[in-house]
Amino acid sequence: MSKVEQLRQQIRRHEYLYYVLDQPEISDAEYDAMMRELQAMEQADPALVTPDSPTQRVGGAPREGFVKLPHSSPMLSLDNALNEGELRAFDQRVRDLLGGESFRYVAELKLDGLSMAVQYRDHSLQLALTRGDGSEGEDVTPNARTIRSLPLRVPGERAAFEARGEVVMPNAAFQKLNADREQEGLPRYANPRNSSAGSLRVLDPTITANRQLDFYAYFLLADGQPARGSHWEALEELTALGFKVNPARALCEDIDELLAFCRRYEAERDRLPFEIDGVVAKVDSVPQQQRLGWTAKFPRWAIAFKYAARQAETVVEKIDVQVGRTGALTPVAHLKPVAVSGVMVSRSTLHNEDEIARLGVAAGDTVLVERSGDVIPKVVKVIREGDPRTPFQMPATCPVCGSSVSRPEGEVVSRCLNSSCPARLIESVAHFAARPVLDIAGLGDELVKQLVKAGLVHSVADLYDLTLEQLAGLERMGTKSAERVLAGIARSKTLPLPRVLNGLGIPFVGERTAQFLAEHFGSLDALRDADEAQLQQATEVGPKVAQSIRRWFAEERNREVVERLRAAGLTFTHQKVDRSGGPLAGMTFVLTGTLPTLSREQAKEMIETAGGKVSGSVSKKTSYVVAGEEAGSKLEKANELGIKVLSQSDLLAMLGKLEA
Repeated sequence: MSKVEQLRQQIRRHEYLYYVLDQPEISDAEYDAMMRELQAMEQADPALVTPDSPTQRVGGAPREGFVKLPHSSPMLSLDNALNEGELRAFDQRVRDLLGGESFRYVAELKLDGLSMAVQYRDHSLQLALTRGDGSEGEDVTPNARTIRSLPLRVPGERAAFEARGEVVMPNAAFQKLNADREQEGLPRYANPRNSSAGSLRVLDPTITANRQLDFYAYFLLADGQPARGSHWEALEELTALGFKVNPARALCEDIDELLAFCRRYEAERDRLPFEIDGVVAKVDSVPQQQRLGWTAKFPRWAIAFKYAARQAETVVEKIDVQVGRTGALTPVAHLKPVAVSGVMVSRSTLHNEDEIARLGVAAGDTVLVERSGDVIPKVVKVIREGDPRTPFQMPATCPVCGSSVSRPEGEVVSRCLNSSCPARLIESVAHFAARPVLDIAGLGDELVKQLVKAGLVHSVADLYDLTLEQLAGLERMGTKSAERVLAGIARSKTLPLPRVLNGLGIPFVGERTAQFLAEHFGSLDALRDADEAQLQQATEVGPKVAQSIRRWFAEERNREVVERLRAAGLTFTHQKVDRSGGPLAGMTFVLTGTLPTLSREQAKEMIETAGGKVSGSVSKKTSYVVAGEEAGSKLEKANELGIKVLSQSDLLAMLGKLEA
């Protein structure tokens, strides 16, 4: 073994002792000296540098955005048990499904952080993905590499595998982060969970490295499937591989032992070094897990026992209104700061006028506040009315831009009708540039914020006036990055009308409705000029959507944006495709589960191109259900109704295509 590799192994051992076991054997100065020696050796001969070297935890320039990649198998969320009765009901369901067969639980603390999957090949870390939507996540590998408790290289015979776990920010690191922010005159972060999620998703890995995140592993997979015959064995192997695995775990022979574990840690939670919001219980045996199976959303063999939200009394000092991307006006209660489960709470959303009326809350009242899920502050009830008190009234005009505010009959939300309202602007532009909409590469949230802050963008139309010099002059933007953004902006002009309609931000007009509107009216001008009755002739457009479209086009500033987009050269017409003669015309399909090679969107597009319709629910009107792996309740409903179930191969055969 070479001297440089011997040194790497020594450093890896000391990192494991310090960051995983919390049992350092050498001083920080000795560790730093070893690291400097390794850096000097690699700098003298760059050919010696390897991706899993301890020197490579942080490196490279900040990125411009995150790439989404599919998971090896779905990362499902867990169903919740909110009290002892619900946990016992879960236990009874498991016993019934296993037919009286003996089983045991593994109890683990439910860490309050961000789920992440890490993949290893040839013993080295290759890929790290956030949970995302469960099917695909964001590639955060450069950031994950900075987490000191996450091994870059693992020992043992298992060279290729996947570990799933939770990224958390320890309470001590969170307190230090907020203290540093206060010294810099910056606002404090709300809680460790949001801080860990935000720290993992910053574009500059050096920022992540400074946040002192931890990774606790809780699943071991091989080729997307459990790697061991029992969950407890998997946790033991993860420990042997060098991962940090929460030591607060136990094998429970029955529900009473499980409940005793839950009660113990509910009493101890304030003394733990990290935030938890409950206990996760999993059936230990993997064969039994597989027999228990899954619903459409959750595994039947695991559940999260959530601790009761902790509450406190405080006073509502005032109620003001915030404006979101779609123009929704949201009342927010400003509270006299109060500690709730270790976090100072000073604000809570009141959602809408109806919720305020239900609570009967006004400025000056004393209220009961809880952190829902130990994260989101919520006003539970009014304890006593204030004297004096100030009843809330929704403003008639937008509090930010002064434009008209509308609350249609039957809706609970009031909205600002000006799409260029500054309060809506950042979210509106980010939505406009998103991949499923106008797909402007390089124009992520951080760049949008810079553009708005610099006064370069006041509406989505301003994107088409940006110059190379303006973009290149922004922080962390060079000529190449600026050219990439401009190329994405130019490409967006070629995208079809449905994407333009989706990008306008008309309330209730998303991707699907935009497609129906474009196909029905054929042009943006025809849509603009249509009255409510004509609008409702389009597929799936009812009175609510029709009213929303009319109100949006009635706002002068919105019409100005449309005209500027026309002048910029965006697509304003749509060629309707006649699909009536397609091979699937008149048929309705429902997709469920994970298909072998097609994504849900790819299958949907194929079906609709061939004249079929895709529905989200199974009914007697459903022609076929296309089922993949881990199909859930939709497959069960299809079998109940006697609806024919197709595989991906069956669907492709109907389309006249070979297996993808």
